[in-house]
Amino acid sequence: MHSSSVPLPDVSVVLPCAGFGTRFGAPYPKELHSLAPGVTVLDRSLEGVVALADSGLEVRLVVVCRPHKLDTVSYLARYAGKFQIVFVFQDDAFEPGLGGAIRSALPMTHGPVALVLPDIVVSGADSLLSAVRQLGTTDWSVVAVEERDSGVLREMGALAVTGENGVAKVEAAAEKPDDPTGFNAFWGMVAVSEHEAHRLPDVVRKGADNPLAGAFALLVDRIVNYNTADG
Repeated sequence: MHSSSVPLPDVSVVLPCAGFGTRFGAPYPKELHSLAPGVTVLDRSLEGVVALADSGLEVRLVVVCRPHKLDTVSYLARYAGKFQIVFVFQDDAFEPGLGGAIRSALPMTHGPVALVLPDIVVSGADSLLSAVRQLGTTDWSVVAVEERDSGVLREMGALAVTGENGVAKVEAAAEKPDDPTGFNAFWGMVAVSEHEAHRLPDVVRKGADNPLAGAFALLVDRIVNYNTADG
């Protein structure tokens, strides 16, 4: 038997694309919504992953999908030369939603793991690379943006952060908190060390003991959540 010629990745990225996009309300996957000629939301959300590969890291993209997302699978072919791409179907034996998608992906990851959402666009192409590089000194890091609107915080991964000059520490974290009092930011991407990656689903579980408390936070200027067809 010949040994595999595919190198082990330096970092793995989980990209959950199995959702049904009911709030988006378009006849196509929301991640394929066009933002400019030849540029989709998915292309913008993957800019940080491309930057990881361009830095010299071997990147494995683990895409979680369902049969209704084959258009997204086809679209991702354009990235085949940039990083390793692995497709897994969401295992319905796990919990539904994002937590189940992450659990479906984790067996295919190796090394530190980043969570990138296909409908979230983060400003600063090198922000994910900076977050991953922090994993040498911390188990968890996030790319986040400051936010005071309680309505927005109730719909996102809310954080209470302290710090300045774009670098902060997460004091508390909650997924879509009913009461956002005390939260002043939300995350757009998460990076975690290999030995803590099994806890990644708890980041997106409402009411869970969120492992992001104590994480390093890199604050960026803008994070856009494309949940509706008008952006």
